[in-house]
Amino acid sequence: MKTKLLITLFLALGLLAACAEMDPHPMNMDLAVQNASSKADHEALAKHYEEAAEEMRVKAEEHKKLLRQYQSKSYLYGRQAEDFKAHCQKLADVYEKAAEENLSMAKMHRQM
Repeated sequence: MKTKLLITLFLALGLLAACAEMDPHPMNMDLAVQNASSKADHEALAKHYEEAAEEMRVKAEEHKKLLRQYQSKSYLYGRQAEDFKAHCQKLADVYEKAAEENLSMAKMHRQM
């Protein structure tokens, strides 16, 4: 009984995840950058880049938290612990770099 319930729950969650809208950039960035001519346009782009940077920082922090978990309890994960730690470290680094790049873009648009 519990197994059937667990399988049903996983299938339902999988279906919900598959149906979720995944659009990291709700605005068409190519058009927005090409058509930016006024101070307000550049301000809107700067705000968008700052929001994206904040999202990237949050994701980096999530992966750092996971990394700390894998480091402190590596014995729970066996041989895969090193792979998990390397994966989380790489993702945290990538998200931090993306946050820096987004902030750089925001700064450039604010100067325009």
